[in-house]
Amino acid sequence: MIGGFSDHAANERTYLAWVRTGIALMALGLVIEKFNLFLTTIALAAASSGSATPAALTPGRMGRYEGLALIVGGIALVILSTVRFVRITRLLDDAQLHAASSVRSELTLSAVLVVLIAAYALYLAFGR
Repeated sequence: MIGGFSDHAANERTYLAWVRTGIALMALGLVIEKFNLFLTTIALAAASSGSATPAALTPGRMGRYEGLALIVGGIALVILSTVRFVRITRLLDDAQLHAASSVRSELTLSAVLVVLIAAYALYLAFGR
């Protein structure tokens, strides 16, 4: 039997939740990138057919980077959660008592991702 099994199981559940969140962010970034590619293709097709290029269909300057930023943020989240999982697993296996370490890096990355998603929502809500 594993000593402190419930602690290890809780650590693994937390790790899997962070990985799931990172994968969801990467998927959202891919969807945004593909949608921007779709809009660019439609705008180019409209321009080649002789009609004026609809300004609403061309992605703006920010439209080129938010999907990539979400993908990179998701990758960073998975890497950070893996490092945290290994660190906590080692601390759980240690016989000494340890104080709860700082979660500053997790909070910082989460805050950056919240700001990024909020900025994209505002960008979509108030036009290009």
